[in-house]
Amino acid sequence: MVELLAPQLDTVFHALGDATRRQMLRELVQGERTVGQLAEPHKMSLAAASKHIKALESAGLIRREVRGRTHWCQLAPGPLASAHEWLGFYEQFWTGRLDALEQLLHADDAAKSKSMTGEKR
Repeated sequence: MVELLAPQLDTVFHALGDATRRQMLRELVQGERTVGQLAEPHKMSLAAASKHIKALESAGLIRREVRGRTHWCQLAPGPLASAHEWLGFYEQFWTGRLDALEQLLHADDAAKSKSMTGEKR
């Protein structure tokens, strides 16, 4: 089901692949921000910030609204749900693999303990 959204996921993961864009999303969790407010902590020009914002917009992760001459951005978390679902599949896979490894290690420890107590007799 999620694989049908592969092009959207590609865009989302591309957008999330940059630390500056991830920080911008983190800022937007607190509420809407202007382009200038998003640019300021990174000491970048508005043009540079705008490029990052366009990447986030094309991934559907933010919405931009123009009010007068000011561009306001707000988080649009919907595409993150698809990414989370995709990652969830691999989380289940690795959890299962790690649980199996844990069982093997416990069985190995039990066998070693049993053989050690058998040697002492």
